[in-house]
Amino acid sequence: MTLDAGDPAPEFDLPRDGGGRLSLADLKGSPAVIYFYPKDDTPGCTKEACGFRDSWQALQDAGVQVVGVSKDSVKRHDTFRSKYDLPFPLVSDSEGTLARAFGVLVEKTSASGKPTTSVQRSTFLLDGAGVIRRAWPKVKVAGHVDDVLAAARELAPA
Repeated sequence: MTLDAGDPAPEFDLPRDGGGRLSLADLKGSPAVIYFYPKDDTPGCTKEACGFRDSWQALQDAGVQVVGVSKDSVKRHDTFRSKYDLPFPLVSDSEGTLARAFGVLVEKTSASGKPTTSVQRSTFLLDGAGVIRRAWPKVKVAGHVDDVLAAARELAPA
């Protein structure tokens, strides 16, 4: 079951690019966008990440933090973040623990018929207390960052 508006965000403490760690406690105090994506440096994931990068100043003006989450390794995140000059942290959820807690880890069958798990592209907007205020399951990349920014501006204090 995917988490939705009104649900508290699950606690987490996971490795991030650059060798540090990021936890839910680090995000509390201001609104935050946590977006889940399948894989670094693939077309849709790159377009989405660059969309958040290109709207970075507007998100900052709205007082919103952004965090990207995938099952990729910290090393892969370092490369992806550097290649596209991403100004926000990327968290490595290599075991899918956080994706599972948010309800966005899905079972799939590979082309060879082998069962596998994948992260479903999804975004969550949290308030400063860590409560989910908006959820976007099964995200389509086109126009998504604009929708998130509009919702973030509504959440931002006047």
